[in-house]
Amino acid sequence: MPITLLLRSTDLQSTRVYYRDTLGFTVSDSQDATLTVQLEDCRLIFTRDDLWGSAVGCTGTIYCAIPQVDRYFESVKEKAVIAWPLQDMPYGSREFGIRDCNGYYLAFTQLSCNKM
Repeated sequence: MPITLLLRSTDLQSTRVYYRDTLGFTVSDSQDATLTVQLEDCRLIFTRDDLWGSAVGCTGTIYCAIPQVDRYFESVKEKAVIAWPLQDMPYGSREFGIRDCNGYYLAFTQLSCNKM
């Protein structure tokens, strides 16, 4: 089942442009001070409100499962900050990672049995 994360962004306009133009996500305004971005079943909501009383940050990696990770990597590799290159992982997926404009790490993954 897909999951949606609510994350903080201090600059929603830069986040909008980055996710739309660099990563090719569909971007839409949600509520006041929020922005929803989506690629396949991966949906993130960004808010400029400080709901947590702390700086922007995440101690993990956000994984987005997509059907054609090789094609997607080719479309973003020259535009995004690549955190780790496209590779087959020992745990059975093919993936790569990026660091977004807010400092969050995203991995784009495809299970080996579903390669296209």
